[in-house]
This record gives sequence, structure tokens and C-alpha cells, in this order.
Amino acid sequence: MEAHGKHLFIRFGDLWVHVHLGLFGKWRISRGAAPEVRGQIRLRLRSDSGYAELRGPTVCELLDEESTKAAVARIGPDPIKKSNPTPAWNRVERSNAAIGALLMDQKVFAGVGNIYRAEVLFRHNISPYRPGRHLSRNEFDALWDDLVVLMTQGAKRGRIDTVRPEHLPEIMGRTPRQDRHGGEVYVYRRAGHACYLCGAEIEMDEMQARKVYWCPGCQPE
Repeated sequence: MEAHGKHLFIRFGDLWVHVHLGLFGKWRISRGAAPEVRGQIRLRLRSDSGYAELRGPTVCELLDEESTKAAVARIGPDPIKKSNPTPAWNRVERSNAAIGALLMDQKVFAGVGNIYRAEVLFRHNISPYRPGRHLSRNEFDALWDDLVVLMTQGAKRGRIDTVRPEHLPEIMGRTPRQDRHGGEVYVYRRAGHACYLCGAEIEMDEMQARKVYWCPGCQPE
């Protein structure tokens, strides 16, 4: 089994199952015998000790070796794998697309989700609407290095924390975040609230059918 960003590849002999959960995909893993099938199940794996079943993924396909290599080649560099970021930079520096959109493009950056998109841009005072080609290489490198640290920590802890130590609730004397996603963040899902650093009202908009959050004071266009 291999993970490349948000893409999972499970090997069975000479074939691979390629899964991308997307927005609605969900695995259920349980011990004991698998129950009767109800609703649409895209994939079910069974063993003597339990079962796993998959519902609602964006992608669930069976691939041969060559097709798997081609699918992996289409995925951008993965910060968790500490991949070479140059292919991502080569696409960003030539693009008129907003950096907020590029960060969510799995062909450019593998595994960067909506929370990391919002938070890493805030941490580096970059508007999500700035065109990729307007980023300097130093700014890109700083974003990449931060994603490596944040995403690696998130994978180890099982929660996403992006607030620097000096901005934690106990240091700033503020109320801890209460949200089903857990973790301390600066702007994600804080639309209408005051920025912890400058006091400006956090804004939210739609970008490629996903909510994007930013602080107009700390991240001017």
C-alpha cells in the first residue's frame, strides 16, 4: 500500500486499486464479520479478523502496473514525503492562477487540503488571490518548507495545529478553539471573527467550489 498525497494505491498481485476519497469518500474499518451490504459500496476488503469498506470516493479504480505509474506521475510533489518541490515551483512560477487555487491542485501540490491552504498562506502573509507567477522563489520555498513541517506534524498527531507557540490561547489569554476539526488555527472557519494578530475581520469566499479563508489585514492583495 502506498500513499501519494490524497491518493491511495493498494497492491493485489500485479494489479493496484487506486482510491481518492475526494470530499465525500469514507473508509469504514471494523473487526468481526462484514454485515449485509446496504447502499452503494465501492470496495470491500475482508479478512479473518475484520473488514474494510469504502463509500463515496471520487476515484476507485483497478489499474495495472503501467497505469499505476502513469497515475502517480500525474500527482504533484508531496510535502509529507519531503519530495523535490521543483516541479511544483515550475508550474507555479508560470501560472496566472491564484496561489490559493494552485495549492489545492493535486497535480501541483499533493495532499494540501483546505485547512493547510488557508493556514500556510496566512502564516506567510500571502493573499490566496495572488497569481502564482507573482510569488518569488523565496516565498515559494518558505511555503513549501512550512507545509513539510505542518503536514508531517498533523499526520503524527492526528489533528491540525497551525498556530505558532507565541499565539496559543494560554499565551494570548484567549478562548481555545472549539470546532469538530480540532486544533488551533488562525483563519480556517473563522469568518467574521477578529484576526488574532491584527484585529481585522476574517473573510471567506468561494474558490473553485471550496471555501477560502484569509485576513485582509495580514494578507493584503
